[in-house]
Parts: sequence; C-alpha cells; structure tokens
Amino acid sequence: MAPGTMAAGGLSRSERKAAERVRRLREEQQRERLRQVSRILRKAATERSAEEGRLLAESEDLVTELQGRSRRREGLKRRQEEVCDDPEELQRKVRELASAVRNAKYLVVYTGAGISTAASIPDYRGPNGVWTLLQKGRSVSAADLSEAEPTLTHMSIARLHEQKLVQHVVSQNCDGLHLRSGLPRSAMSELHGNMYIEVCTACTPNREYVRVFDVTERTALHRHQTGRTCHKCGGQLRDTIVHFGERGTLGQPLNWEAATQAASKADTILCLGSSLKVLKKYPHLWCMTKPPSRRPKLYIVNLQWTPKDDWAALKLHGKCDDVMQLLMDELGLEIPRYSRWQDPIFSLATPLRAGEEGSHSRKSLCRSREEPGPGDRGAPLSSAPILGGWFGRGCTKRTKRKKVT
Repeated sequence: MAPGTMAAGGLSRSERKAAERVRRLREEQQRERLRQVSRILRKAATERSAEEGRLLAESEDLVTELQGRSRRREGLKRRQEEVCDDPEELQRKVRELASAVRNAKYLVVYTGAGISTAASIPDYRGPNGVWTLLQKGRSVSAADLSEAEPTLTHMSIARLHEQKLVQHVVSQNCDGLHLRSGLPRSAMSELHGNMYIEVCTACTPNREYVRVFDVTERTALHRHQTGRTCHKCGGQLRDTIVHFGERGTLGQPLNWEAATQAASKADTILCLGSSLKVLKKYPHLWCMTKPPSRRPKLYIVNLQWTPKDDWAALKLHGKCDDVMQLLMDELGLEIPRYSRWQDPIFSLATPLRAGEEGSHSRKSLCRSREEPGPGDRGAPLSSAPILGGWFGRGCTKRTKRKKVT
C-alpha cells in the first residue's frame, strides 16, 4: 500500500500518526494539569493566589480525585500505625477477656507472626515487618532462627490448653515454636507449615521427619525438595512450607481438617498477633455459613488495625506477651518457663543417617547453648543474614525493583 493511502479502518497511515500525536499531547497536558492542581492543594487555602483558585474551580474532577487519593493514603497510613491502650484501659479489657476465657465452651486460638517478635523473629506487616520493608525497597534479613525460643505467649497458650481452657490452636507461623512449647501435635494446625518438618509424599500415609534444624535451606516458592531422601522408600523429601501464592495440600503439619472442625465447634475465638489479612480469606475459619448471631465471639490482640476489628467483641491494643501476662495473672495461672532440656523436638526428631551430615549448613538446635548441635562440625556462629528457605527466597518476589534509567 502506498504511503498516505487509506487503510481498512478508514484512516491513512499519516492520519493515524497525527491522531496518536494528538492523543499523547492531551495525556501530557492532563498529567501537567494534575501536577499543577496537586501542588496547589498542598498549599494552605490562605496562601493560594486568585489564579490558583480559578484553576481549582475549573478542575473540580481532578480536585475530587486527588482528595480521594489523599484520604486513601491517610487511611492506609493509620492502619499501619501501632496503637497501645493505656495501662488502665488494657487491664480493664484483660478482665473482660479473662471472663470470656473462663466462660467459653470451646475456645480456639488463632496466632500470627506477632507472637514470635519477642523471640526476635520479625513479623510481616508491622513497622519493621518483612512485607513492610520489602514494599519500601529495603532488604530483609533474619537472625539465626535456631536461637529463637518459645515466648511467654507460646508457653501461656500451652498452659491454657493443659488446663482445658483452650481446645485448639490454628497458627500461620512456620517457626515451630508452638511445637517446641509443648503444645500437643493434635491440638494445633500449622496452616503454613513448620520449618523443622520434612515429609515423604511417596509414602502412604505421608512419612514425617522432624529435624532439629531448619529444613528449608534449599527450598523456595514452588520448589520444595530438601535434598534428603526417605529412610523407608528412598523418595525425595520435601518441606512443609506454604509460601504466599501457594495452596497447602499436606495433611500434616497443616492439619486443616482439625482447624475447620475446631472452627465449627468454637463459641469463642482469640486472635493473637495476626493481621488477619490472610486468615480472613479462609471462610471455613470464620463460620461464614452461620447467621451472625451464631458465629463465635471474636477477641483480637494486635497493635494494628485488622480487617476483622468491626466484628470483634473486644479489641485489645497491646503486645501479645504483655496481654498474656496480664491474662494469666487474672486467671491465676502460672506461666511455665521454657526449658531446652524439656523441648519436645528432641524426642520427636529423626536423626540424620550416615552420609547426610553435609546435607545442610543451618545451625542445629541443642539442649544447651554450649553443646554443639548434631552435624554442626564445630562451625562458629555467624551473624550473616539467613538466606533461602521460608524466610528468604520465598518472599523476595515482593521486593520492589529499581527502574533502570
């Protein structure tokens, strides 16, 4: 077709190019107008000139759009702020919570990353959380997770279950600290897996291997093989972690069946240290098929806003350890001290076979801090950030990439 001749759409090539130039010019003018209006709105009304006032009056739609954006930004900022109840208010709320715990017929506890921050494991959406830092384009590193121990909150929950005040625990955490607190396996559902457990899915039922080290060193999103093999069938072992964007299908340690059964029986749910932004997406945990009047009463302990706040019978703004200390005092229950010598993981663990000692480089747990862990080969402790596995490559997809200029 000769230059300038009519195309099938009715416009010649030169006309289409001219129309495209006009469209781009209009878009640029609109962007410039938006920038001008935005600069004017940042000024106090008394500081604006008559010309600026006239421009705002002529740009009513842009003013409405920019003001809406500002309100949304402020709303998001407020939701990320940490708020603490004053001591008297917190004590009053804890008394109300204690009454609910005593009177509950079936209490289920939902836990999130906020209960492990006292063990120096970062949360996800707090001011210094993993997602928060990644969204700001900052790097994330974790301390040696083998140094983490069950917190006051973990030990309190274990005691509440022992006293039959808590019937089941549903956790989003992968750190294994509920297991190490002495909470029975049957009483918990680790929905996103456990960093100390690898499984053989070739065996029926799946064969579990509890280890005394983080098994996720070589694993990541959609890549779960740990490099070790099953002692029974020789099949490849895989970790149990459910990364963001994956669907958990393993029976254990996820234990979804027990979680949904517990939720259906619950008359009271206590949420500790969870933003609930992920848990809210699991309708079976919230009895959504029941009419509102028959759903469990909800109690939330969190420093930040959660999407379930409006549903809660009570929201306590405080650190989990502080609230649980007050609660246990109110209930007259002693909080057991964590002891590495009594940590159940050592009796549950399957030792590595000969030749497997070099299959990982993570520091192993040991009953005392002076005792070298099995397979550690006397390596000195490192302060380098932990990379890979559930706390490394599994979340790097959320990192902002810098634009190349």
